[in-house]
Amino acid sequence: KEHGLAVVAPLDENGHYAAGFGWLTGESVFDVRDRIFADLEGKGLLYCTEEHQHRYPFCWRCNSELVFRVVDEWFISMDELRHTMMDITRKVRWIPAFGLERELDWLRNMHDWMISKKRYWGLALPIWPCEACGSFEVIGSEHELEERAVEGWQEFAGHSPHRPWIDGVKIACSSCGEKISRIRDVGNPWLDAGIVPFSTIGYRNDREHWRDWFPADWISESFPGQFRNWFYSLLAMSATLEETEPFKACFTYALLRDEHGAEMHKSKGNAIWFEDAADKMGVDVMRWMYLRHTPANNLNFGYAPGDEVRRQFHIPIWNVYSFFVNYANIDGWRPVSADGGYEGVAEFTELDRWIRAELHQTTRAVTTALETWRPETAATVLERFVDALSNWYVRRSRRRFWRGQQGTGASSEPAATSMVRKVQAFLNLYDADKCAAYQTLYECLTTLVKLLAPFTPFISEAIYRNLVAGRVPDAPASVHLCDWPVANAALIDEELSAATNLAMRLARLGRSARERAKLRVRQPLAELVVDLSNERDQRRLATIGGQLRDELNVKQVRLAAEVGGLTAATVKPNFKALGPRFGRRMKEVTAAIATADAATVATMAESGGPVQVGEFELQTDDLVVETAPREAYAIAAEPGCQVGVLKELTPELRAEGMAREAVHKINNHRREAGYSIVDKIKLFMNLFSITDPVALADLRAALLGNEALIRSEVLANEIHFGSSPEGARHGQVTIAGHEIEIGTIREETEDV
Repeated sequence: KEHGLAVVAPLDENGHYAAGFGWLTGESVFDVRDRIFADLEGKGLLYCTEEHQHRYPFCWRCNSELVFRVVDEWFISMDELRHTMMDITRKVRWIPAFGLERELDWLRNMHDWMISKKRYWGLALPIWPCEACGSFEVIGSEHELEERAVEGWQEFAGHSPHRPWIDGVKIACSSCGEKISRIRDVGNPWLDAGIVPFSTIGYRNDREHWRDWFPADWISESFPGQFRNWFYSLLAMSATLEETEPFKACFTYALLRDEHGAEMHKSKGNAIWFEDAADKMGVDVMRWMYLRHTPANNLNFGYAPGDEVRRQFHIPIWNVYSFFVNYANIDGWRPVSADGGYEGVAEFTELDRWIRAELHQTTRAVTTALETWRPETAATVLERFVDALSNWYVRRSRRRFWRGQQGTGASSEPAATSMVRKVQAFLNLYDADKCAAYQTLYECLTTLVKLLAPFTPFISEAIYRNLVAGRVPDAPASVHLCDWPVANAALIDEELSAATNLAMRLARLGRSARERAKLRVRQPLAELVVDLSNERDQRRLATIGGQLRDELNVKQVRLAAEVGGLTAATVKPNFKALGPRFGRRMKEVTAAIATADAATVATMAESGGPVQVGEFELQTDDLVVETAPREAYAIAAEPGCQVGVLKELTPELRAEGMAREAVHKINNHRREAGYSIVDKIKLFMNLFSITDPVALADLRAALLGNEALIRSEVLANEIHFGSSPEGARHGQVTIAGHEIEIGTIREETEDV
C-alpha cells in the first residue's frame, strides 16, 4: 500500500492457485514447493536454496498444515465509539484491578474491528453488496429483510439466519435497483458473544423485562485475550446501543498449567481430563485449588498439588468432624436447635469464647470477601479458621470430651454398681463444661459448612446432613437451602483473639526451639522464657501462661527480663582505638573492661553515649560488643519475639518424660489392639529384659512415681509389673531406649 503496489491473492479458499498463475493454476500450495525451485532454476532466476528450522502453524483439530492467505474482510470503524467505550469501562469494577488499565490500553490503541470470517457455519453477516454501483446494504432485522426481499424469502422463512437458507434471499439495491445477494462471509463469533446481554433477555421485544436484568452484576473469564475479545465485544455492543456498561464487575484470572508450570497438551502427555481429575482428586479439592488461588497468577494444577490441598485443608475438617461425631455418639449428645443450643450449658470457657469469636470474625470476613468478589481472600480466612479449630481448639479441648469416658480409670475404688454407673453417666453428659464444649464445636462445624457450601458443596452437604438435617426440628434438608450465616458482633472479642493468637505464635516458636535442641514435647522442661518487644503482648503473657505450659510441657513461663535475657553480652577492648588515647595505661583499661559487668557496659554502649568503665570514660568505638544466645537455652525467634526453653533436665523431669513416653507407646498399642476410646484395661509391663540394673531402677522408679498419670492417660484400672497372663494382648514398646514387653486385658464393663 505504501508504494501503490497491487495486493496479490493467489490462493482460493481450498489452498489452490487461482487462474492467471500459469502452470500453478489449480495446484495445491502444498504440492509445488520443489517444482517452484526447479522452475526458477530453469529460468536462471534461482540464487540458492537453504533449509531453515522454524515454528509452523498446524490446525489444532486435524493437525494439518496451515497457510497464509490474503483475503478481503469487513470491518467496523471504531473511532467514534472509542471514547464512549473508555467511559463505560471506567464504571466497571475489575478484579484484579489491573484489568481496567489493560482494557483501556487496548481501547486507546485499537484499530477497526474485523467482523467477518471465511467459514460456512456461523451467524450470517446481514450485508448485501452491489457490484453494479459499488454500494452495500445492511439489513437490521428479519422484518426489514422480509420487506426488502425480492427472491428466496419463502425458502428462508421459518429458518434461523444461517447458511444455506439465508444465502437464497436477494434484495434490490436501493441505489441502482440491481438484484443483489448477501456476502458469503459469516460473523466473527465475538459478535454473537457481545450481543448476548441484548439478544437473550428481550431487548427488542420486552424492554421493561430487559431492564430488570441489565447490566449483569458479574461476569468472569480468563483474561489473556479477553480484553480484546469478549470483554471488548460486550463493551462495544453496549456502548453502541445504550452507552452504558454491560456488567458491573468483571472477575478475571490467568491460565491453567501443569504442576510444573508447563502448558498442558495432549501430545505432551501432561494434559489432565476433567473426569479423571474428578474421580481421582475429587471435585471439592479441585474447586478449592481454583478458589484459593490468586487469580492474577497462573495456576499450576496436578495431582501432587491436589494431594497437598487435601492434606492441609479437607482432611483436618473431616478429622474434626469425626472427632465430634465419635464422642457425641458415645455420650448420646444431641442438639436441640440448628446452632447447637443446649439447656445444660451454664457458662462457656475462655477457650470456647475464643473459638466462637474467631468463628464470627471468620463469618464477617468471608461475607465481605465474597461480596467484593475476592474468593481467594475468603478461602485464606477459612483455612486459617480450620487450622485454629483443629490444631488449637480441638487439641486443647480433648480432655473435656474425654472426661466422662475416663470414669474411675485412675481410681483404686471398687467398681461402681449398675445404678451408680447410670447416674454417673448422666452426670458426665450434663457436666456444664463438657456441654459447653459440645455446643461450641457443634456451632463451629455447622456454621463452617454453611460458609464452605459455595466452595466445597459435597463435603459440606455430607457433614450437614449427618449433624443437622433430620436431627434438628424444622432444619432445612440441605446445607444449600440454609440462610447464609450472619456474624454476631457481640461475640467478637478482639483482645481475647489477640491474646490467644499470641499464645499460638509463642507455642509455635517454642516447638521450634525444642526441635533445635532435640527435646521432644513429651519431655517436660523446667521453663519457657519469652522476650517480647510489644508492651501489650508482655502484659498478655500473664493471661496465656497456662496455655503455654500445657502446649509446650513446661513447668513455668517467665519474661526474659526475669532471667537476665536470653542472650549474653561479651565486651572486648578495641585496641586500635584505645592505643593512641591511653598509651601506657592500656593494661589498666583492659583490666577494667575485663572485670566490668558486660551487660551493663553493653547497655551503655547501645545507648550511644559515653561508657563509664571503672575510672575510665570510654566511647562506643573503644569497645567491641558481641551478643550470643545463652548456652542454657534453646532459642527460636521471629521479628518482635524470641523464646527460649531451658535445656537442663533434672532427675524428676527425666522421670516424667519417661512416663509420658510410656503413655504414648501404650496408647499406640491400644489402637493397634483394636480397643475403643472408652475401653478400660489392665496393664502389664515386663521390665526384666533390661539387663542394666541402673537403667532398670531408673525406669521402674519413673513408672511407679507417675503411675496415676499413666493410668489416667491410658484408661488402666490396674498396672502390674511382670509377665502378662494368658489371654492378654501382647506388644513390644521402646521406652527410654529400652525395649520392653507389655500386655493388656480389656476390663468388662456394664453397658449404660
